[in-house]
Amino acid sequence: MKDEYLGEFEELTLLAVRALGEPAYGVPVQQFVERATGRAVSMGAIYATLTRLEAKGFLTSIQGEATATRGGKRKKLFQVTPNGLRIARESRRIRERLWHAIEDGRRA
Repeated sequence: MKDEYLGEFEELTLLAVRALGEPAYGVPVQQFVERATGRAVSMGAIYATLTRLEAKGFLTSIQGEATATRGGKRKKLFQVTPNGLRIARESRRIRERLWHAIEDGRRA
């Protein structure tokens, strides 16, 4: 099923939310992905991916409290759902199976 597929950047973003401790919002997620990959990542790409992961049911979001440091704006905070954790673990199992096949010189 298409909604059960996790692209590379989606996987990185999902894992960043989980690694940061939940709930997490866009800026720390973007910074985490940049540090982890050594690549520049736009905020637009992060927010588009967070929205897509939420639509797929891999993340949920809540609105944080308004803060003066943000000019009264509220942060959208994301959490990984049980289904999101399941798909991330499945992606990991697939990658490990492939790497074992490469290292062992055999087919998956």
